[in-house]
Parts: sequence; structure tokens; C-alpha cells
Amino acid sequence: MRLFLGLLLVFALPLGAAERKPGNPLDHLPPNIEILTHFGERADISPDNQHVAFMDKSFGDAFTIDLKTRIIRCLTCNVPGAAFLRVMHLVTGDYILIGPDHFENVHVSRTRDNELWFLSKQPGSKPVKLDQKMSEGAAISKKSLKISFSQTHDQAADLAPGASRLYVADVEISGTTAQLVNKKQVYYSPDKSCTLEAQDFYDNDRKMTFSCYEPNNHAEVMGIDLATGKVTDFSQAPDDYDEPEGIFPGGEYTTVESDRQCLELGGRRGPWNIDIWKLKLDGTGKNFTRLTHFNDYQGGKASNPVISTDGRFMAFQTANNTDPAGVGYGILLYWFKK
Repeated sequence: MRLFLGLLLVFALPLGAAERKPGNPLDHLPPNIEILTHFGERADISPDNQHVAFMDKSFGDAFTIDLKTRIIRCLTCNVPGAAFLRVMHLVTGDYILIGPDHFENVHVSRTRDNELWFLSKQPGSKPVKLDQKMSEGAAISKKSLKISFSQTHDQAADLAPGASRLYVADVEISGTTAQLVNKKQVYYSPDKSCTLEAQDFYDNDRKMTFSCYEPNNHAEVMGIDLATGKVTDFSQAPDDYDEPEGIFPGGEYTTVESDRQCLELGGRRGPWNIDIWKLKLDGTGKNFTRLTHFNDYQGGKASNPVISTDGRFMAFQTANNTDPAGVGYGILLYWFKK
């Protein structure tokens, strides 16, 4: 009977779970990866590569760390009940924040009430609404004040359920406030076969990567030429979860949150068991290179990579594969060239 129960337990485990190692991936880091913070999530590197901004938690406060002094500074601790989800640098040194104006519940606050905010770099400044509801994250240029974001039916009643669209706009700054101008729809998806999220500008802001989230926890790395509207499927892997996050200088490569290591390790496919890969944007989908190996460990994953504008390093987060997307437990640096 014990043997029978033991066999049941073995076959009940996710396929390949036995191949994953016990332990904490932070205890087995290669020489080119270092821990930057022991808390936080959703890092963003400043255009001058001197600072990394990050969130302390989902629906929390935004922080920044000086990479030379390692001094951490809170950007939003003067905002009672701050409930932001993301912080990103503008080329001017100011910031874009994403999140609701107050926390109601995880679903509503992350979807219907999610919006864009401007935060001036001037000391003592408080976030200012840009009067723009949006879905998930945004693409923000490291060279200009261009921004892109998506909307679904949750943020825009004129969209049919399941539909989504991508906008591109400019941030016009006036003192400690700002507004969005020149807003233009650049792409539209009529149904849930492809739910859109803006990711990164490249080629001098003439092109942009975006995520195409598909049914059954699949995702594709997509790109759009903003002048012609031409869209390219860069990952060419309809059965995988491949989400672009971060772009290399020159726009020839992107980093990708991917579950393709599950083909060897097994486990649940989708945004849970992911690691960071590098993909060449040549349209073949064949030039993937694995960068991190956190998912080799039981319960581990690495996510939310961003690349410095000089291509010398990547910031990313350590995460648990049982937590919702975006949740992280510390920011790390991956050095390509120190």
C-alpha cells in the first residue's frame, strides 16, 4: 500500500519537477551576478546608468538606488497610502509612475483603476495624474519624451470585451507637472487571441517591441514599425511563453521572460516557470540564449529584466514561481561587461 501511495505521489508531481534543484538560487550566483537590494521589484535603469528605480512591493512606494554609493532614497514616501505598481525614468530625470490612486482590491486596482502619473525630480514633488487609464506597463524612451501604453476594455468602455490597443504619445513637461500630447493609436487587436502590452522603443524610437498575450498562457515577442505599422512576430513560438522585457542598445536583441527551459526541466508552462533569455530580433525565432538559471531551482524564477543604455549590465529581480507576475524579492545586477 505504501509503495502504491508513493507511486501516486510521484506521478502527481509536475512533469520534470525532480530535475529541479533544492535550495536558493541566490546562494549559487555566478561571478557576473550580484545582489543590489534584498527587497523590491520591477527595476528600471536611468538613461545615464547611474541609478536604478524600483518598487518596494506591489501597490507600494517607489525607490531609487545610486549604483556608486548604494544609497537608497524613497520617491513617494510623502504620499499617504501610496499604491503604485511601477516606476520608470524619463530622459529628463523625472519619473513616470503607474498604478491606482488608492488600493481597492488586487483585480480592480491593477486593471480598471490603473493609470499614468508624472513625478518631477524636484525635491518634495508629489505625483501628478496624467489623466490616462492604461493596462499593465508602458514603454518609455531613453532618448526622448515618447511613451507608449495599451488599453483594454477594463480601462476604455469604447473597446469591446477582449479587444486591446496600443497608443504612442509624448510627455509635455511644465515645471513640476506634465500632460500627454500627440496621442495616437498605432495598433489594435480585436479579441483575446492577442492582448497587447507596450514594452521598449528602439531604432531611435522608430520601432517598438510589445507583448502579445495569447490564450492558454502563451505569449509572443512582437515588434512594430511605428512609421509603416508593419508588425513582426520575433519569437515564432506559439506554444511558448515569451514576453519581451528590456532592449539592448542598437535594438538588435531583446531580453525575454521565457518558459522554454521547461522543455528540459518540465513543470507548469506559462508565466510561472520563467527565466531570462536573450533573443535576436531577426524574425526567425531561432536565436535564443539563456541568461539566468533561477528556474533550475525548485520554486525559483528570474523576471522583469531591463538593460542599461550602454549595454554593460542588466537589472532584474528574483521571484517565486507561486507568486503573481511582477512580485519580487530583491533586485540583482547581471554584468555583461564590468
